[in-house]
Amino acid sequence: MRFIRKIIPSHPKEDATFYRELKTILGFSPVDLTYYKKAFVHRSVKYVDAKGNPQNYERLEFLGDAMLGAVIASYLFKKVPSGNEGYLTQMRSKIVSREHLNELGRDLNLIKFVSSNVAKSKFGENINGNIFEALIGAIYLDRGYLFCKKFIRKRVIKPYVDIPKLEGKITSYKSLFIEWCQKEKKDFLFDIYDDTGNDTVRHFSVKLSLEGKIIAKGRATSKKKAEEIAAKRAYYAFQKEISQNQ
Repeated sequence: MRFIRKIIPSHPKEDATFYRELKTILGFSPVDLTYYKKAFVHRSVKYVDAKGNPQNYERLEFLGDAMLGAVIASYLFKKVPSGNEGYLTQMRSKIVSREHLNELGRDLNLIKFVSSNVAKSKFGENINGNIFEALIGAIYLDRGYLFCKKFIRKRVIKPYVDIPKLEGKITSYKSLFIEWCQKEKKDFLFDIYDDTGNDTVRHFSVKLSLEGKIIAKGRATSKKKAEEIAAKRAYYAFQKEISQNQ
């Protein structure tokens, strides 16, 4: 990692402040700040090492995602001995859903550490979950699996994991709506189109039709979000019918 230290600037006073704030978040002392610094570097900064390899949070995000999934899987395996593979997979997906990870990142205010050449106001919501996963990856590289597990238990499992509540939580209204339509052999259509209007950020709108009739609409900065908004509105419009089919 000596190359990264040369590429990512180091300032003693800033490092001291970063160390103190990071220790409070982690619940233990970090050893090598280099890992954690990289966990908050956005690709727009364009840092590279001596071999020209990009130095940003994306690879750590990949590692953190894997570690988070492994720790949560182990926890559920022990916590719910009666759960089959499908149940355990579904529960893990609910815990590590993008929405939940974004919430975790926001609660810790991790975005304040991000180094970027892009205004933070232009970041999408997923930046919060991405850097949370990158932080987990940094912990693993710095202190190993046990400290990684300790952090996940403290910041994810203990405050947020409630098995009974999770069982009733809907993580994707779109998937639920489509499954219902397929079981009932109903025709549906998500009609997506650009709808930026006067907004500076690109927006998309969706018209959701059921049996040829528009039943819900959604608008967001991504197609996926717009579809989910429309599907959620459709779900509540047909909640009784959908619930009877589950």
